[in-house]
Amino acid sequence: MKDKPILVTGATGYVGARLVPKLLQAGYKVRAMARSATKLRGRPWADHKNLKIIAADIFDQNELLQAISGCSAAYYLIHSMNPQNKDFVEADRCAALNFCHVAERGGLQRIIYLGGLGQHQSNLSKHLRSRAEVAQILCSGSVAVTVLRAAMIIGSGSVSFEILRYLVDRLPIMITPRWVRTPSQPIAIRNVLEYLIACLDNEQTIGRVFDIGGSEVLSYQTLMDMYAEEAGLSRRIVIPVPFFTSRLSSLWIHLVTPVPAYIARPLSDGLRNPAICEENSIQSIVPLNLLDCRSAIKLALERIQLQTVESHWTDAGTMPPDEWSITGDPAWAGGTIYKDQRKITISATPEAIWQILIRLGGTGGWYYGTWLWKLRGILDRLIGGVGLNRGRHRAGEILPGDVLDFWRVYAVEVNKRLALIAEMKLPGQATLEFHIHPAGNNRTELEQIASFRPAGLSGITYWKAITPFHDIVFDGMLKGIAHASVQKTISQPNKI
Repeated sequence: MKDKPILVTGATGYVGARLVPKLLQAGYKVRAMARSATKLRGRPWADHKNLKIIAADIFDQNELLQAISGCSAAYYLIHSMNPQNKDFVEADRCAALNFCHVAERGGLQRIIYLGGLGQHQSNLSKHLRSRAEVAQILCSGSVAVTVLRAAMIIGSGSVSFEILRYLVDRLPIMITPRWVRTPSQPIAIRNVLEYLIACLDNEQTIGRVFDIGGSEVLSYQTLMDMYAEEAGLSRRIVIPVPFFTSRLSSLWIHLVTPVPAYIARPLSDGLRNPAICEENSIQSIVPLNLLDCRSAIKLALERIQLQTVESHWTDAGTMPPDEWSITGDPAWAGGTIYKDQRKITISATPEAIWQILIRLGGTGGWYYGTWLWKLRGILDRLIGGVGLNRGRHRAGEILPGDVLDFWRVYAVEVNKRLALIAEMKLPGQATLEFHIHPAGNNRTELEQIASFRPAGLSGITYWKAITPFHDIVFDGMLKGIAHASVQKTISQPNKI
């Protein structure tokens, strides 16, 4: 298999972003596919000699054929559960049919698919039924398929682990659905990756369906107890009640955790189904040292505390078109667009200012008006937005595609420019950019540009209403950055 490239679809996703470097380390040639090549180019492994980055849409057969052609095998890690798809089941169905058809045309020899683990029963959740349907569609073609079915994946940054972490961290007493006592067999992300790679060159796995799980079967409530112990928290009081529906669960998760309701609902709905390995033949074909849940939780917590999370569920968010990364007005700037431009001159080098900028967001805050940012985040969360809970998960660097609270990074030019796009609920589209200009004599001019394209009258009204606060927040932010540099401010912020 090592003479031809291996295609990894969904390479910016939680599993895909960890699988690519593991495959490269194992000596494989890899073709990493995602909708946005910009995200992938920012990864630490992007310049590896055996890696080719390719931007392709799973729904575009021509682009997909280009990605597949010449590859011997492909990992199918596509999931359409995002706010852009009103019906993720239909989107996943179409994506799988498309991939199955193009895989045959492209001469692919193998497909390895990571699906969901759930007992075969009529009351499977919508999410698990969709995962099973995707497996059936892929297996219906002429290309040999290996299906790995996993329950909850425990790892730093996984959406399931983040829900668990925030619920236990923030709620000493919880009223929960009865599914907290449903049996499940979680698996550590480390073991998932080991299974995925081991199947690639193992002929015994071709054309088969395997259940993969950790070494323990336990309930979600037991996982909560384990997490609390490992995090040094008091034992949480959990009160399961019959009237707590999946909709109520998802709304509660939306308010308490960074995970939005559109993801929380199908996942919480799936927790009502037992997720236990029905057969364990994979353990003899691919023998692994399976981590127990406590060890997996401990490892995940260490990564989070050190801010060395390799991939995160938020990485899979959509990116603006590549042309947005070009300095100047974005492509959508036709029509009404409002701007607020300010600058400040600081007695510091561009490199010093850059090091301050890349600490924006998360626990580092925004250098001014912390309570105002928190209030904006709370209001956004209440109306269904992402809020500030997502924070950031990488220390000391910023990459395209990274999440910073309710912003997403869409352009990075080291020591020169940082550009963010807003993902909070807005009647329009907003961006925030920082431009660093050397001013000579060890001085730097920092320019801040807030842009907003309103969506109709409501957008125009919104901009007019918040404009008076810009003088406070944006001036304060520039002053805060200057203060953080521990250098002399040459000029106070002024509006351009």
